[in-house]
Amino acid sequence: MTATDQYSGVDGSVWFIYDGDCPICSMASHALRLKEQYGRVTLLNAREYPDHPLLQEVRARQLDLDEGMVIVHNQHFYHGQDALLFMAQHGEPQAGLPWRSRAGFNHFIRLFRWRPLSRLAYPWMRAIRNGLLRLRHKGPIDNLQRAREPIFKPVFGAQWDALPPVMKKHYAIRPYSIDQVIVDGVMDVVCLRPLNMARPLYRLLGAIPLTTEYGVRCTVHFNSSLRDRSFGFVRHFWFVHQRFYRFRSRMLALGGEQVIEIMRFGFCWKMRYRWEDDKVKLIHDGYGLYWFGHLIPLPVTWLLGRGDAEEWAIDDNRFAMNVTMTHPLFGTQYSYSGTFTVTQALDTADQQEESSSL
Repeated sequence: MTATDQYSGVDGSVWFIYDGDCPICSMASHALRLKEQYGRVTLLNAREYPDHPLLQEVRARQLDLDEGMVIVHNQHFYHGQDALLFMAQHGEPQAGLPWRSRAGFNHFIRLFRWRPLSRLAYPWMRAIRNGLLRLRHKGPIDNLQRAREPIFKPVFGAQWDALPPVMKKHYAIRPYSIDQVIVDGVMDVVCLRPLNMARPLYRLLGAIPLTTEYGVRCTVHFNSSLRDRSFGFVRHFWFVHQRFYRFRSRMLALGGEQVIEIMRFGFCWKMRYRWEDDKVKLIHDGYGLYWFGHLIPLPVTWLLGRGDAEEWAIDDNRFAMNVTMTHPLFGTQYSYSGTFTVTQALDTADQQEESSSL
């Protein structure tokens, strides 16, 4: 059965919403066989039928098809790892050799009937899917139309409208785009001796520059990518007494105010983003490793110290910021602070025109 069939929502049928440009998704959707009481599966290619009523319902429920497939049964919507669990628990292995064609798939999928295993496996499957799409030069489905709005708008939530103009310029980058904002400034970088001993480790991780120098010229490029929804940073430090240093990272919103900043090898700083007391506050929430969609907590705050940051507006085109790292035993061991001017902002009119055409 195909998407041209009518969806009633209450007829007991099963609908499988998948990405038709993903080879694994297509194979899974066509190979899946459910137990007899569920009948046949109706397939819905989200790229081919973007205006299908069921896709509109998926959008209304804020289910991101770039984060996972959706299975619908009796008005219940199973998304991502829950859809995988549904397939595993209700799939029907076919007779014949267990690893041959469709029969093999249905035997394989039953391995994930245990919820912890499906939760563990699904991010890896999603990472493989995303990798295949990149190899095929395919963009996201973006069924939630996230590309219309800045990445950080849902992070700030209702407080977005309260942000001063310069902060909206700073955080104007949209996902799945080639947006770029550039700021120029001067910073004071201060690193005390105990933390300075960790310089080789921080260089390996591609993290903050561990040195001390005042009046350092710094340029920061904020950007995005056509293939993901992360907020990129490329920081250029022109030290006088040290060699030039480039610090790359990307921020990924996890939901609500939770954000991680990902550096080399997947090492990340976890934080909570807030607009509070007329400042953007980045509040330390730990460290971790972000590998293939899995966030693995690392209990190393006792060793590295906690990182916190604040940003506040000076005028409509300038802002100030301050970052500190504070060790539980030795106190503040590192800071960098300065003022920045937005030298390249997104054209609001062009941004609105692009959004309306999406």
